Amino acid sequence: MSSNQYFNHEGPWSDATDSLMCTDTGDWRSKRPVVDKEKCIFCGFCAIYCPIQVMEMTADSCFQPDLDFCKGCGICAKECPKGAITMVSEGEFVS
Repeated sequence: MSSNQYFNHEGPWSDATDSLMCTDTGDWRSKRPVVDKEKCIFCGFCAIYCPIQVMEMTADSCFQPDLDFCKGCGICAKECPKGAITMVSEGEFVS
């Protein structure tokens, strides 16, 4: 795992030590993945298929996206075998 102070996640193509990799990309998103903890079976498919590796294990045995970096591509929702991830419009989270 990288010891980079700016970037907690690294893709398979980089060790994230270059400053170019230290950009928050979550503000590009138009939809965000929302995980239903009751449906999540902790299989990890969402984390495996996430192209930028932003799905994190949580202490209560489910995965949650790091929204600072999630681009909202929806691959996690497509690959979840239990349909535990729903893509929700960012407009629903604006207060």
